[in-house]
Amino acid sequence: MKSGNIVSWINAPPRREVDVLRRSVDLLTERLPWLSTVRERVRIEGKVIDGVVEMRIPDGTRVAIVIEAKLTLETRDAANVVEQVSALADLVADGGVVAMPMVVARYLSPPARERIREMGVGYADATGNIYLRGDQPPMFVRDVGENRDPWRGPGRPQGTLKGATAARLVRALADFEPPYSLPDVAKMSGASVGATYRMIEFMEREGLVERAPRSPIANVDWRGLIERWGEDIGLSEVERMTLYLEPRGLPELLTKLRAVKRPYVLTGSLAARYYDEIVPPRLAVIYADSVEGLVDDLRLRPSPDGNVLIGTPIDDVVFERHSVMAGLKVAAPSQIALDLLGGPGRGPSEAAMFLDWMGRNQDSWRRKDDG
Repeated sequence: MKSGNIVSWINAPPRREVDVLRRSVDLLTERLPWLSTVRERVRIEGKVIDGVVEMRIPDGTRVAIVIEAKLTLETRDAANVVEQVSALADLVADGGVVAMPMVVARYLSPPARERIREMGVGYADATGNIYLRGDQPPMFVRDVGENRDPWRGPGRPQGTLKGATAARLVRALADFEPPYSLPDVAKMSGASVGATYRMIEFMEREGLVERAPRSPIANVDWRGLIERWGEDIGLSEVERMTLYLEPRGLPELLTKLRAVKRPYVLTGSLAARYYDEIVPPRLAVIYADSVEGLVDDLRLRPSPDGNVLIGTPIDDVVFERHSVMAGLKVAAPSQIALDLLGGPGRGPSEAAMFLDWMGRNQDSWRRKDDG
């Protein structure tokens, strides 16, 4: 993908679905080695297909990429659009043509792209995100564009899970089982009602929560929510922390930690092992309200080769709903999963295993209400 092209696209955002179609088709055909023809507004059996890219590959196979174009596409609407374009592709396919369905939009968020890909359909957007895969004939096209909508204007709804408010809402939605109203979520999370409404609207658009109009939240994709949260947060929490060394190793650290009276919570892989034996931890991650105080209590010293990572959290929600296990204050599973996702080294792979455990044991950590 040429950065110069991306710059020019950002300066001239597509205004119509046909503009999205043409821009996405240009991106796709630039990456295909075969000559192709493009038809727009193709009518077949009373249906209208936004675009069809037709190719004949060297072995003689005729391929038709059947495209449904949307100016905007939210994650929650992706499944319906995929079903629609797949049905259109079935109309095009016959004994001599291999039809491949594809969805294009001005911009597709990472969750929307993942949802489309999981359903076996290709996608492209005008920022350069492209995915198309077929087995017969073998075909694979993939490129990466923007991970944020470059044309989102001021005053548009929130498009990220960064920040303290998002942390509080994600933790509450993951930790408590629905149904619950938006005022209930605000109360459970400690976020303002206004911020809760705005954030829930964003989560609905991303397909992370479900509710009927003016109705309580009926379903939460808690795993998708945590994974999206971790994606947006990245390594920001780890970057706020400092490495310290406990020369006698983690068992000695835990012995000292059991005697600490000040507020702290253990998270990361060392905390995860108190719920599920995943892999032997090599690093302790601790949140503390006073880093200096905790370091003094534990008699640690800063070291770039340390085995203890300590920091002050962006919000006190990290301490909420923790458990005391083996004499230690251990973070809630939802917090541990996030910190593994954003952790160094093998943290993300450990997060996947821990999220699997959470999925198998929801009754042990999700709560029925705010009691």
